[in-house]
Amino acid sequence: MKILAIETSCDETAIAIIEAEGDEQHARFKVLGNALLSQIELHRQYGGVFPALAKREHAKNLVPILASALEEAELLREDTQSIPQDLHDRITALLEREPELSEQLMEFLAETERPEIDAIAVTAGPGLEPALWVGINLAKALSIAWNIPVVSVNHMEGHILSALAAREADEEDVLLIKGIPMPVLALLISGGHTELVLMKEWLSYELIGQTKDDAVGEAFDKVARMMGLPYPGGPEISKLAESARHEPDDFTEGIDLPRPMINDNTCDFSFSGLKTAVLYILKKYPDISLEDQKRISLAFEDAVSDVLYAKTAKAIEATGAQTFVIGGGVSANTHIRRTFIDKFDEEQGGVLLKLPTPDLTTDNAVMIGLAGFYRASRKEFADIDSLRADGNRHLT
Repeated sequence: MKILAIETSCDETAIAIIEAEGDEQHARFKVLGNALLSQIELHRQYGGVFPALAKREHAKNLVPILASALEEAELLREDTQSIPQDLHDRITALLEREPELSEQLMEFLAETERPEIDAIAVTAGPGLEPALWVGINLAKALSIAWNIPVVSVNHMEGHILSALAAREADEEDVLLIKGIPMPVLALLISGGHTELVLMKEWLSYELIGQTKDDAVGEAFDKVARMMGLPYPGGPEISKLAESARHEPDDFTEGIDLPRPMINDNTCDFSFSGLKTAVLYILKKYPDISLEDQKRISLAFEDAVSDVLYAKTAKAIEATGAQTFVIGGGVSANTHIRRTFIDKFDEEQGGVLLKLPTPDLTTDNAVMIGLAGFYRASRKEFADIDSLRADGNRHLT
């Protein structure tokens, strides 16, 4: 099965072509084409993602990225096509709010043949709804033009499944999902999410714990902004903290940060108090030095890692999980990954730890293709007339 996957949930415009085979117990994915354009530099001036700008950039870049992914997959066939007037009118009406995308797409369709694609997978949520709509409307338009079914994908399911995938030896473009002991516990950490989700059986989810206030990625960004660091703040804090890890143990003396809710009986999280504690410390440093930035970054990252692991350990004990994965953008954090690897070796014998490869930690279309395959295999195709963006979509 060949899947064309579209991801526009936030500030990454991405399209991938995946060739998939197998079943839920043993699936093999070959990445035939993968094109991604990040908008980080455009949003940096705003100190965060500006939804209207993200929507505009997706609309401007999706068709060139589509062409690039199809060309890499050797599925792009140039040939002049006559587009029936009723088809032209239907697609134009669908894309009336994205005139630039409409114009580019109609030109593309008129110059290329229908590719050998079996299904289109598109992120329908969660995420920024204006951004999600652009990808969804492209998927709908391609479905109409090429008569290909659409799969509605939950973005967080993509993170879970991509974390379960491993590279096949000596084949960088091949991913395998096999031999996964159930149940699977997932820690999903990003700018908008901090939650523990249990998958007792394939594609069936139960929420075990979640943040009561800030998501962990949001807390990283807010603390970075307090210290005058550029957006995105998480990687900046991580760099400073890593540079300080060779310092003596007393390097962070005097910077005592709390571990909110670490000892309570739930699997829920809270990072608002930790962020506030950093704010009070920063009041002591009106002209903060690089050395002080390092000290605070190190203490903050340690506190976050301690909380994430403690809550995960509690959830593993409560659920009897046999496999544990981390997904989402914050899963790229070096110290968080190191903490879980070291702790699992010491304390979680028998539980399989799966971490996503670095290129699959941030938003990407490959993970949407993986999820799309599993849903398409179950014939869970969307009615394109009722397919909608859902910025708060939950795993079920």
